[in-house]
Order: sequence, then C-alpha cells, then structure tokens
Amino acid sequence: MKKILLLFVFVVSANCFAQVTTSPSPFEATQSVTLNFDKTGTPLASYTGTIYAHIGVTVNGTNWSNVIGTWGNNTTQPALTLVSGNVYKLDITPDLYTYFGVATTSSITKICVVFRNAAGTAQSSDIFVNVGSFQANLTAPAANSTTFLVSGSSLTISATNTGGSANYTLLANGSFLNGYTGSTFSYTQTNITSNKFYTLTVTLGSVTFTYKFMALVNPTVVSAALPSGMEDGINYNSSDPTKATLVLTAPGKDFVYVAGSFNSWQPNNTYVMKQDPTTSKFWLELSGLTSGIVYTYQYWVGDQTPNTAQGSPKLVKTADPYSTLVLSPFDDPWIPATSYPNIPTYPAGQEREVTVLQTGQTTYPWSSATTNFVKPSKDHLVVYEALIRDFNSKRTYQDLIDKISYLKDLNINAIELMPLMEYEGNEGWGYNPCYHLALDKFYGPAAKLKELVDLCHQNGIAVILDVALNHAFGRNPMVRMWMKDSDGDGWGDPANDNPYFNEYAKHSYGVGSDFNHSSTYTKYYTKRVIKQWIQEFKIDGFRWDLTKGFTQSCSSGNDACTNGYLQDRVDVLKEYADYAWSLDPYHYVIFEHLGIDSEEQQWANYRINETPSKGVMMWGEMNYAYGQLAMGYSTGADISRMGSSSRGFTAKRLLGYPESHDKDRIGNMANSYGASSVSGNISNVLTRLCAIAATSILVPGPKMIYQFGELGSTQSIFTCTDGTVNTDTDSTTGDCKLSTKPQPQWSTWYTDQQRLNVYNTYAKLNQLKETNAVFDGSYAISPAGNLLLPRIYIWDNTLPSTQLKNVVVLANFNTSATNVTPDFPYTGTWVNLMDNSTINVTSTSAAINIEAGGFRVYGNQSAALENQTFNTMDFVSISPNPVVSEVMINTDVKNVEIFNMTGQLISKFEDVKAFDKINLENLERGIYLMKCNDSNNNEKKFKIIKE
Repeated sequence: MKKILLLFVFVVSANCFAQVTTSPSPFEATQSVTLNFDKTGTPLASYTGTIYAHIGVTVNGTNWSNVIGTWGNNTTQPALTLVSGNVYKLDITPDLYTYFGVATTSSITKICVVFRNAAGTAQSSDIFVNVGSFQANLTAPAANSTTFLVSGSSLTISATNTGGSANYTLLANGSFLNGYTGSTFSYTQTNITSNKFYTLTVTLGSVTFTYKFMALVNPTVVSAALPSGMEDGINYNSSDPTKATLVLTAPGKDFVYVAGSFNSWQPNNTYVMKQDPTTSKFWLELSGLTSGIVYTYQYWVGDQTPNTAQGSPKLVKTADPYSTLVLSPFDDPWIPATSYPNIPTYPAGQEREVTVLQTGQTTYPWSSATTNFVKPSKDHLVVYEALIRDFNSKRTYQDLIDKISYLKDLNINAIELMPLMEYEGNEGWGYNPCYHLALDKFYGPAAKLKELVDLCHQNGIAVILDVALNHAFGRNPMVRMWMKDSDGDGWGDPANDNPYFNEYAKHSYGVGSDFNHSSTYTKYYTKRVIKQWIQEFKIDGFRWDLTKGFTQSCSSGNDACTNGYLQDRVDVLKEYADYAWSLDPYHYVIFEHLGIDSEEQQWANYRINETPSKGVMMWGEMNYAYGQLAMGYSTGADISRMGSSSRGFTAKRLLGYPESHDKDRIGNMANSYGASSVSGNISNVLTRLCAIAATSILVPGPKMIYQFGELGSTQSIFTCTDGTVNTDTDSTTGDCKLSTKPQPQWSTWYTDQQRLNVYNTYAKLNQLKETNAVFDGSYAISPAGNLLLPRIYIWDNTLPSTQLKNVVVLANFNTSATNVTPDFPYTGTWVNLMDNSTINVTSTSAAINIEAGGFRVYGNQSAALENQTFNTMDFVSISPNPVVSEVMINTDVKNVEIFNMTGQLISKFEDVKAFDKINLENLERGIYLMKCNDSNNNEKKFKIIKE
C-alpha cells in the first residue's frame, strides 16, 4: 500500500480482523462480497466525514496487486456507505475478478485494504481479508523468512491446508525438490552447504497459494584491503564500464551479501562482501556489467549475535545508504509516467527499496552560465521559497522550467526548493527523508532538476536546497540495520547500539529517528550528502532544517535545554558549514534555528571577515508581527527584529520573512480575521499585502517570500485538497496543513488585475533591493509611537549625493487614511521610487497622508528601475479552436482584432471580459489571425480556424 501517515508496514493482529467482517463468509473470488468496517478503536474513530478504501488484492502470491485508484484521490478510490453508528460497508460486485480487473486465469487469495479519511491524513492499518474456503498455511519456516544455517545443517519445511487433498510443490533455487498430495506437508532437506531460495506452492483446483523463504549459509568473509580512493556507496570505474565497486560501513555486522538483478536475487559466495581489516568497511567489486544497463541491488546484512534485548534482527535487507537513485515498491507505482518517463522497473518478487546501478552514464552538459555562475550577494538576496508539489497541478520540475520567465520577471535572485531528497510517500513536504543522497522521483528525473538549475543560473537565479539532516525516517538503511524489531515486520526505531542514530531524541523537537551528530559515522554521512548536492547538482546553498536538533545535550521533553545555548550544537554546525565552504567558498549556509540571539550570533558572525565573507544566514520568522499589521491590529505588530542588527549580527545575515511554508498566509489572516474593514474585503487585503512587501523586502539584508505571496495568496495553510479548510483546532480528525493544495494561481489569480498589481509591486521592490548600493548600508525601523505606522530609514553616507543614498519607507496599516510624519533626514526633492513622481519637502516633519493599507517609498534620487509589469498575456488562451460560431478568452482584454490572412482587419471588439462569448458566426470558413491586447498594450496572437 502507499504509506502516507505512519510510513511503516503494519502486521495485522487479531483485533484488526475484528474491524472487518464479510457477507457472505467465507466467499470466493467468483462471488460478490460486502466488507463491513467498524471504525471503533481505529485512528478514524472520531472522524465523521466520508471514509474511502485504498484497496487491492493478492494475486498469485503478490500483495497489493490491482489497487483501485491512487492514494488520496477521492474520485478514483471507492467510498464506503455508512450503515449505522461506527459501521460502514463497501460492496464489491459483481465478483472480485471483475471489480479488480484480474484475469480469471490468476489466483486471488486475499483482499488488501486500508481505510482512510478524505484528506488521506488518518488511516487504519493494513488489513488482509482471506478469499475462499480453501486456505493454506506455511507453518515452518515463516513465509518470506530467512533462516541462518551452519554449512551442513538441515531445514524442515511444513505446511497445512483447509481443503483436504491439495498438491504441494517445493522448489529450491528454481529446481524441483519435493512434491506431495494431501492435507499436510513436511519435508526435511539435509546437508545444506549453499544458499537456498525456496518456493512452496499449495494448489487445489484453480486456487494456488505461493510461499517464498530462504536459507542462508553463514559465509566466510574474506579480509582484504579496500582499494584506494573508494567511498561508501557505488564507485564507478571510469576506465572500465564493466566494473563497479560497492562499499558499505556496517560496524558490528558479521557479513553482507550483495543481491541483485546481476545474480537473479539469489546471491552465492561470490557475492559475499570482503572486509577491510583496518576500517572494517565491507566492499565488493562487481564485474561483467554492461554499460548503460540498469541494474538493481540490495545489501543483505547479517548479524549472528544481534541485540536480542532490543529485538534486533539477524538479517536486514536494505538498499544502499548512499544510493543516488532508489526504486520503491511503496511509492513508485503512483508516480505518473508524464512526470518521470521511462522510470526503471522495480524488480518483481523483492521487498522494500532497491538501489539503481548503471555504468556508462552520460555526464550532464552544464552550460557556462552554471560553470561560471557568480552567486548574488548575500546582502541583496531575495529568496523565493517553492514547494514544487503545489506550484502547478502537474507537480514537476518542468513546471518551473516553463515558468522561468514568471520567476525572472519577479526579480527574485534565488529560489529555495523544499526538500527533494528521497522521502517516504510522494505528495508530501519532503521533511521525512530516508535516502539523503538520492533525488526523490515524484517531480521528475535527475536530468530535469539539473536542467532547472542550469536554467536558473542562466537567468541569474541561485538555487538553494532545503535539507532535513536532523533526522531520517524508518525506511532509512542506517535505521534498519540497527533497529528494534521485536515483531519481526522489518521496521523499527533505532536500537541503543545504533552507530548513527540516538535511541531517543536528544532534543524536544524530535521527529523520525534522531541522528547522533557527535558520531564520526554520522558526520561522514552528512558531509557526503553535502558533497553530493554541491558537486553533482551544482546547488548553490542549503537551508538546514531543524538545526535545534543537532545536539546530544538534552532530552526529548526538555524545552528549556533545547532552546538554550548549546556548545556542542554550535561546534558541529560550524564543522558542517566549514566543510560546505571548503567545497564552495561562496556557498550559502542557512539555518532554520529560530533560537536565542547569543547562539545564533555564533554562526551569523562566523568567519565574517574573510574574503569571500562567510557567516551563516539565520531564518528570521516574523509571521505574527506582519500578520498583525495586515489585519490592522497593533498588539504584537513590532517589526523591528526584521533586520540583522536587532539580533546582534555584525553583518547582514538575517534571512527575514513574513511568510514561509510552515506559517499561515498573511493574506488569509487579513481576509479571515482582520479588522472590520479588512476582513472579507479582498481589495483592501491585497492593498495591504503590497505594504507588507514594502516593509519587509526593503529592510537591508537577505529576505524571503513564499510562493504566490506575490499574487496575494489568501489560501489558508490548512486548506485541504478539495478546497475545504480543516485546521488543527477543528473537530474533524487530522488537519490539512500538509495536504496538496488546490491550484487557483494559474487559473484565476493571474487574470485578476489587483493581484497582478501585487506581483508588479513585488517585482519593483525586489529590483530596487537588488540593484542599489544603498541597501548595503545602515537602517533603522521606527514605529513613531504607533506600531501600525512603521517607518524604515535606509542610508549609506559613503555614497555621493548624486546617487541613491537615502531611502524612507512609510506605511499605514490603520483602517482609515492617516497622516504619517515622515521625518525625512533632510529637505529638498524626494522621489517616489515606485512611480518616479517627486515631492518637494520643505519641512522634514510635514505629514504625508497615506490611504488605509498604503505605503510610500521615497529616495533622495531616482532608482534605475525598469518600467516592468507582469505580462498577463503570457497565459492567455482561447477556446474553442476551431471555431463554429463563438470563441472565448480566459481573461479580460482591452480589445480583440480579427484579421484575414492578407492582413485586412475584419472585426474588432472592445473591453472583452473573461469568458465573454465573441460572436464570429458571420466569418466565412477559413484561417484568421486573432490579436488580443490588454490595458498595458501587451499583445498575444492566435491563429484560429473558422468552420
């Protein structure tokens, strides 16, 4: 099944079966059946909305086959019907073969189902319902188990069935070993000296149960020196594409088999990894590979004396911790082919993730714009935080590539992509990573991300990657190799002997499994992650998520300790910053710390006087204060900490922001909770959002905006996929904070002239910030005794008076027009930098009347701003085409002109509104040119066919 909420595989217990009853019982695959689900005692117990089924079947022994629809898609997955109380039902008709689309020549032995809420944020565990009166059971060893044997030992295989005289067939390594017809089966294989991969089938009539299990002979591990220059993970041989060397660090483990497509997933002693006597690293050179062929593999890690006190297993099958591409049976089936064309096929019959190995890969042809890229100055950085999942409904890197002009025209000079490392699930935020060196596949292949990075560099935009290295989730190989697994399901939390992870979080913000960053193993892994993304993907900087967790000094419930000054945290994060700067001296290092000033100063002021100047940029969250301004409330509306000097930073290293992915939209706050003349008045809200932009972006130092703030987003952070809003305080179980959002930005927002005015305001402010030296200077934020009337003064006295050296920003967040005392630094002519109009200041304290929610930006000289506006015509479309009698345009336009192919004007239409019907019935059949102009005289042409 697709794991979304809990991200672990569940074993069905007896009480899970009690949650589902069937009518009839038992039933056959050729019959219809009703599933009755009792939600009592499940995570859906208090949920009152529609319950949906994520449902498939076990076909020929493979669970979760023929799943209906995709997780969370309420139009394709079946809804249950409320029977009464807590009981719901699902009718499966006319029979299982038809309902699930299974060929009647196949065998269906179970129904696999998970029940979920509408948002997909609350769910039952995996439930398996037996199909048919004929059932079989492998009694020894367990299905899908691995038995360790000393060479020469024996293994007994036994099974039973409920149908009486059934046919049992036992294969070992694909060859017939034993057969029997009867109600029970027992066979002992003796003198086992090599690995055995067994298949037992139990057949009665047309129904077959298939069980797989294996016996591994404890191998002799060869001690051999690791070849020089080898790193953990795959080491390709640049001179010989038929070879590759695999390296794994697994302290305390006894042996490692490499199982993969190159040995049919049945490794023998040839695929036992050697062990370096000095480092204890395991390694193996593969040979006989074919260049360009996609191979897949896992490590089968053996421990003959596991941590039994914590339930650690003897064998763990895992993908390579240093994988750069992994295939997942949990997530890959739901990745659209349009997002990742020709995605490698997951190997049938395997379990959990596998690593992709491919020799002879072509190096990406980076343009000179990337190889010679000069990063924008930290002082002038304007970062655009983007969640690709919600940027466009197609959810691919290609969407950003196609919108590069939109980003360029916004005048941002950096884009921060929310986590892209392989994480659990598909449609998430990405903060639940499991393979940090691998690119998650949901948004597209690696070449597309590289194309996006290259294109950004060609347009002067740096690319920053959000990284979650405080933790990893349960699929992570380093978690699983040393895990607690008392129930034997192959998943578990870190055990107390895990060399990479803490058994319990050492801070109060624990999520997933907590990395131990004092461990040399963890430090090596983290630095390899840094190196991978800087060198392979040309990433310009990292935003480090949850840096408060990089400590070993606290406990999971100690907030005071976690939020205080911690020297071990200061030191290890400096070490990681040093390593990143050793690879790229201009690399951006950004911490989401949100801590006390004295600790943040240690990083912000670190190596600041070097050339190039270093220093860590610290996230500066100001959502509450700016939200109060937008709503029109003075309480808590102090924005004085938007600048670096307020935090004791010696340079401009505060990456301040009013909005981020983790905070509610300022527009939603104003629209939903604002003062009487603000709330519910979109026009007033959008006006105030322009003032929010002016009073945040122009404060000297790096600043950040969250996607579609520039279009005046009024969407709640708790908006669900279906457009409803479910907050963390609503009665409905599970808020929609992490849910995929509706996509109004491209269908409606860009056609709204006032929202486009917000965009154009952002674009001008960004350009002003980035291109004028005065923003390298000093600043002061003065509330003038009224927090709703903020004044920002920016100056650089080293600049000549003929240049822009003084900027004054005024804003009025009252709900009525107000006289604002500007306190200009001197009299004379001052230029409104937003429209180049001028005022003559004869008294520095003479009041300026500013409308409610308005702002002014004045300078002693004009700024070299382009008269740039967002071109609404970029996204104009018409329909239908060909035209029978009428055509519509999806936005307002000033005029529409129709020309024949000789250039003669045939018809003209003025002030056409969005989706107005334009009557072309009188045109003769043929081809015409349709020219549309907006109020800014932007133009777009269409060739139309009149039928």
